[in-house]
Amino acid sequence: MRHALRIRISIGCWLLGLLLSGPAATAQLGGQRAFSFLTLPPSAKLAGLGSANVSSRDADVTMLYGNPALLNEQMDGRLSLTYIDYLSDIKQSTATYVHNSDRLGRLGFGLTYLNYGRFEQFDAAGNPLGEFSVNEYALGVTKSVTTGPFTMAGTAKLAVSGIAGNHALGALLDAGGLFKHPEKDFTVGLVIKNLGYQFKPYSGSDREPLPLDVQIGASIKPEHMPLRMSITAHNLQQFDIVYLDSTQRGTLDENNEEQKPKKSVGDKIARHFVVGGELILSKNFNVRIGYNHLRRRELRLDTSSAGAGLSFGLTFRLSQFQLDYTRAYYHASGASNYFTLSRSLASIFQKEPGS
Repeated sequence: MRHALRIRISIGCWLLGLLLSGPAATAQLGGQRAFSFLTLPPSAKLAGLGSANVSSRDADVTMLYGNPALLNEQMDGRLSLTYIDYLSDIKQSTATYVHNSDRLGRLGFGLTYLNYGRFEQFDAAGNPLGEFSVNEYALGVTKSVTTGPFTMAGTAKLAVSGIAGNHALGALLDAGGLFKHPEKDFTVGLVIKNLGYQFKPYSGSDREPLPLDVQIGASIKPEHMPLRMSITAHNLQQFDIVYLDSTQRGTLDENNEEQKPKKSVGDKIARHFVVGGELILSKNFNVRIGYNHLRRRELRLDTSSAGAGLSFGLTFRLSQFQLDYTRAYYHASGASNYFTLSRSLASIFQKEPGS
């Protein structure tokens, strides 16, 4: 049973490693960046829209992880808790809250924690040394300034990664902007994610680059249509994000010569885009779908895509509570489940008239 558990954990970590390294894949192997867990969507809505969205503006406080400039008055006093069931024993939890005060203005606070489970440890001779844990977490504070239809915002983040008591520490910044049309339901967003510095690398390791990501996107809901559509371009700081496995065997041509896969300009462009849609069926029930082309190309099988890159979700509101659920498909081996529960705390702490 313990052997089977180790196999499940190993497979889960391998798949999550593919997920973390996918957006960084270039002519080199992935996994070259520190704190790559910051590229994962930490909420149900963001995952349901394809894992990247900088322009969908509403009361969902977790959209701060997509673009800090999405911080707005609808989020005031709202608390959101997210639980993510990745593959095997890998779990992620996120808490997000927005507070508006006369002194400091509107601030967003976020804490995300990723746990990879526990692993057996052995010395060089194969003798057991007990177990160790692997986990990562990040704490962020968001501040925004709005002038007319424009919003500028930033999120300061502290990230920590730990393996068996060996820790790495870094400080990062997300800087974003948003344009909201004064009359129509149309927004355009821009964000530069994960600018910063790794203060402390793992012991015995050199400092690693951070997972920089430049994104731009737009969302629109046509009048009288219950559909909001979004398109987002990511990793714009680097044009070629296509990874071709040099060990993969090619096909044989008519001369019986092996032909290796080649990069095309169209594929290089397409891998930068994520599309998402929200079907607003009623005030209390929405359905969403997302498609991430890079994820589909990087994590598909040779013979089948098996749903990789697709995500489906819904929003259900009951009284003061809002529940979001998303199922995101990464690989034929399985999918991840996202649960986000939100509530406004304003009514709880609001004073009664005359008190």
